[in-house]
Amino acid sequence: MVQSLWNSSQASEQKNTLEQLVYRSNLIGTDRSVCNWGGGNTSAKTTIQDFRGREVEVMYVKGSGSDLATMKAHNFTGLRMEDIRPLFEREDMSDEDMVAYLANCMIDAKHPRASIETLLHAFLPFRHVDHTHPDAIISLCCAHNGKEIAKEIFGERFVWVPYIRPGFKLSKMIAQGVLDHPQAELVLMEKHGLVTWGDTSEAAYAKTIEIIQEAESYIKARQEAKQPFGGAIYKALTSEERRSIASQVMPAVRGAVSDEKKMILTFDDAEDVLEFVNGQEAAALSQVGAACPDHLVHTKMKPLFVDWTPDVEDVEGLKIKLAEGIAAYKEEYQAYFERNRHEGDVRFEAAPRVILIPGVGMINTGKSWSNAQVSGALYHRAIAVMRGATALGQFVSLSENESYNVEYWPLELYKLSLAPAEAEFSRKIALITGGAGGIGSATARRLVDEGAHVVLADLNLEGAQKVAVEINSSYGENRAIAVKMDVTQEDQIQAAYAETALNYGGVDIIVNNAGLATSSPFDETSLKEWNLNVNVLGTGYFLVAREAFKLMKEQTLGGSMVFVGSKNSVYAGKNVTAYSSVKALEAHLARCIAAEGGEYGIRVNTILPDAILQGSAIWNSNWRNERAAAYGIEPDQLEEHYRKRTTLLVNIYPQDIAEGIAFFASSKAEKTTGCMLTIDGGVPAAFTR
Repeated sequence: MVQSLWNSSQASEQKNTLEQLVYRSNLIGTDRSVCNWGGGNTSAKTTIQDFRGREVEVMYVKGSGSDLATMKAHNFTGLRMEDIRPLFEREDMSDEDMVAYLANCMIDAKHPRASIETLLHAFLPFRHVDHTHPDAIISLCCAHNGKEIAKEIFGERFVWVPYIRPGFKLSKMIAQGVLDHPQAELVLMEKHGLVTWGDTSEAAYAKTIEIIQEAESYIKARQEAKQPFGGAIYKALTSEERRSIASQVMPAVRGAVSDEKKMILTFDDAEDVLEFVNGQEAAALSQVGAACPDHLVHTKMKPLFVDWTPDVEDVEGLKIKLAEGIAAYKEEYQAYFERNRHEGDVRFEAAPRVILIPGVGMINTGKSWSNAQVSGALYHRAIAVMRGATALGQFVSLSENESYNVEYWPLELYKLSLAPAEAEFSRKIALITGGAGGIGSATARRLVDEGAHVVLADLNLEGAQKVAVEINSSYGENRAIAVKMDVTQEDQIQAAYAETALNYGGVDIIVNNAGLATSSPFDETSLKEWNLNVNVLGTGYFLVAREAFKLMKEQTLGGSMVFVGSKNSVYAGKNVTAYSSVKALEAHLARCIAAEGGEYGIRVNTILPDAILQGSAIWNSNWRNERAAAYGIEPDQLEEHYRKRTTLLVNIYPQDIAEGIAFFASSKAEKTTGCMLTIDGGVPAAFTR
């Protein structure tokens, strides 16, 4: 049940009308069952002094492109009411003309573009107006008998508005309905949402909560007498089984949905999702259509529901059905586009944004993790709406053409046009071994800075987690995750890739960087030391690359592997026989994989650095003392020693290596494989030949 979150003490701290509006909006957006992500809008009318000191009546309304839960004062648009009111006398107005007109009503050109629903707020004669998308209200508005049910709940207190796309006509229809029914306390928008109002910000918020609670109570009573979604016909698999199956199928799904643009995937097996996908009516209900125009923009008109029986069919059977289902979905989407297109329309990617699997859960797709999460969050809201609507009657949705006209609405397309160009590593996933170290963490930051999602794999899980937290605090939630990986342990490597698939859908870039180093004269090199180097730098790199190779083949999207070798890959260093030998192995291993990976679009290249002392666990170990002893100098003289032996007289830093890795992983090197790049300041003894 929705509860009021109003705190009088906090509310009293808001100094003016705009701050009060921000406070109210954040409360509304905090509960997603009241208003979904990115949806709804709020407003407040007040008087301010303009730049000439004149008293001017202004309406502050949520600007386009923000979210009620997190928006601040600068996300609202201020408009002069004196300029807006005359519009009510017009019979009609196109979206383009309305947007252009409202731009001239703004009190500050730096404010965001006015929402398409601005006039809904302006035409209503109330100081504070809320437009929300509550689950309970949309359940009512998406029931075939919704208007009749509304009379049972609200009597004569509501105005019912039939569905039309937001814009001038809808705004005027709502205002006229309220003017014609002065006793009205709310507006119900068919297949859309709720409008409420109040004389104060607190009163408007209280009315919104009160109306939702009335609808919730009514629906709850009806739900108690009916099994949700026709009752369960499938049993949910265990959490471990669900996650295992998802991690196995998601790389193939990612390949299938990424034929036009690469997509990031997320997995969701929350209780409400499982209740829905296991329900007898779910397959049919899911294909009725979107529960709300705001949902449709992120979830498409309908999801892909996979006809798969848990506990009967196996994972390979699921993979086949997913491949067939995604292919059929794309064909159907193309036909939908052709049936409804307008001249000049350019089709979006045809793949589904929501994939439902009985017994397992939901897979969501998007251009980023956060974008996929939005699709999933909105489908949670759709499930709640369908649960409520079917308790009242039959669930109904927008028609196909209505759906298309929202999805390909010029104003929505305009919003997309404002998005910045995608960066080099946007939509790509990188797994970096040794992710907690100097080179690994610098590489992670470098790739994330250009759009990547990264997995920091390290034996030092705490260190990797610290780097992930730092990245996420700067770049956004879940742009980086940390996984524990001992590269000598096959099961840990496989588990890390499974976790990567579960979090993002697969992998595009592998940075084979985990390392160690030992030093001793050849005749004093023990078998233990030799095996340690071989196990970590040889077998470890082999296992990490082999599992990536398998995953990349299943995705069918190609990929890039970058091995971090060493100057010693081509130079026989003194007192480092084990280390140098295995570093040479790494370089040749990379070339061998490159030779086999070409036909799959898998590129493999190697960086040859030298003496990266900063942020390195290796150089902070006994290795520093051993190398200093080999050169007959003190440990604190090493950095200067290494600088002087380069032809460029420079030291090499982790970010220098990260730059080389970024180059090999980027489109700039898309025709380069089996290559070695030295980043060592120019050590003549290590010149490749």
